[in-house]
Formats: sequence, C-alpha cells, structure tokens
Amino acid sequence: MFKIGSRTIKTAIGAPISIVLANALQLENAISAAILTILCIQVTRQRSIQSAWYRFYACVIAILVSGLLFELIGYNPIVFGLVLIIFIPITVRLQITEGVVTSSVIMLHIYGAGQLTFSLVANEIILISIGLGVALLLNMYMPSLDSELVKIRNQLEDNFAIILQEIANYLKTGDYHWSGQEITETAQLLEKANQLASRDVENHLLRRHHPFYHYFHMREKQFDILERMLPLISRIDASQDEYHYIGQLFEDLASHVHPGNTAVKYLDSLKEIRQQFNEEPLPHDRQTFEDRANLYLLLNEIEQYLILKRSFKKSDI
Repeated sequence: MFKIGSRTIKTAIGAPISIVLANALQLENAISAAILTILCIQVTRQRSIQSAWYRFYACVIAILVSGLLFELIGYNPIVFGLVLIIFIPITVRLQITEGVVTSSVIMLHIYGAGQLTFSLVANEIILISIGLGVALLLNMYMPSLDSELVKIRNQLEDNFAIILQEIANYLKTGDYHWSGQEITETAQLLEKANQLASRDVENHLLRRHHPFYHYFHMREKQFDILERMLPLISRIDASQDEYHYIGQLFEDLASHVHPGNTAVKYLDSLKEIRQQFNEEPLPHDRQTFEDRANLYLLLNEIEQYLILKRSFKKSDI
C-alpha cells in the first residue's frame, strides 16, 4: 500500500480550486491557474512563499519583455525564441529561474492572443494571483514533525548510551565483542534528523530559536567526538585494573544520556579523575606509556563531549 503525503493531497485539492475560481471570474486560459498552484505547493512554508514571489516576479517581467518584443517585431515563433533568449538570462541574473516555466505559459498566452491589451494583462495578473494565492493558503498548513523528531532523538540517545557503555566495558574488562553497528545507525539517524529539523525550521517563519535543530547539531558534534575516541580505545591495553575508574565514568555517562543537562556534574567527576590519573606512578615501559598517552587524549575528548552538552540549553524538546 503506497503512502499519500500531505503535499500530494494539497496539490489535488488546490488545482481544482484554482480552476473553479478562474472560471468563476470568467478568465481566459483558466486551467493555467492550476499549473501555477501545482508548481507552488512546496514542502515548507518558507519555500512556498519564496517560490510564489519568484514566480510572480518572473511572470511580471515575462509580460513586459514578451509584450514589448511581440508588439515591436511581430507575433511569430522566431520572436518567441528571441523573447526566451532575453528573458531567461534576466531570471538567472535576478536568481528567479524557478519562475521560467510558469512565465513561459504566460508568454504563450500573449503569443496566442496576437495582441497585447490591458484586459489581457489584467487577465494574466489575476490568473497568476489565483494560482499562487491558493498554493500559499494551502501551504499555511504543515503537518507537525515533532513526533518524528522525538522518535529520532530517542533512537539517537539509545545508540549513544550503547556506544558509551561499550567503551566502559572495554576499559573495565578489556573484553571487546561489539559489532559497532550503532555507529552506522547513528550517522544515518543524524542525517535524517538534520533534514527534518531544517524542514521544521522553514515551517516556523517567526520562530528564531528551534530547539530540535540545535539539539541535533549538538549531538552531531558529540558523535564526531565519539568517532575520534574509538581509535584511541582500540590502542589501549585495557586489561589492568587501573583503568576501571575511567571506565566507570563512561558507564555513568551511558546511563544518563537524555536531553537534560547533567554535564556539570560529570565535568566535576572528570576533574577528580584527572587528579587521580596524574597521581599514578609514571610508566616504566613503552606499552604503558602509550596507554597512558591515549587515555590522556581520551579524557580530553570526553571533556569536549561534556562541554558541548553543557552549552546546550534544553528548551521544550
């Protein structure tokens, strides 16, 4: 069973409404209003408004350019090609190229009429207004993405907890039986989350702060840090008890992965671990020296991980 999205439904509703309105006003080429509506139904409110403006702007320019050239040179196919040669570079310069298709429809109306009159221009402007207006009204409704964003957030936090727990297990026991599949899953989840959060940002025209967008951006940076930790972990011979207390920190972090901010508490714990780490006897062989160096780098990385969380302000996510 295939899924019908809200954009498809709005297009199916908007196109016939535009035709009905254009016919009610007895406009010429009424079906073109449906074309404008179909083209302006976008995935976000912001894109819809932007698309409508670009198309309206481009259509007005198209009326001026085509009307002038048709009246001066003549109504024939060669002149229509000349109109396109002039009009398209203008849209490129003004960065409104998505209005080329709809403007071409308007130019063909003028070409088909064989003359430029006030009533024809008025007809086209009203036609454009109906098509774009219906699309804008329908796009004022956008389904909420909050439930999907919350679901991804929960999946991300579960994966973060698993990754941190696996690091803790290795540092405490030296055993390593993890497949690492959560790394791949997390990368995919972050990509999807950023796409959805960006869409949601564009659906809230007046809201400057978007908690989900900032949250996933923070988690993406933390994930980069986790990925940097793994090579360090793999180079440590974690068979000694002296790494147990560091592993306990990771275990505590794994059991407290959530949107709330507990970073300050763990930064204090990390400070105590550093002091204990620095008080340990100096290494007497190369392997121990390398392990200590990698552990030191690991502590630096987890500090950055916690600082990122501390800087994030939870706001209704």
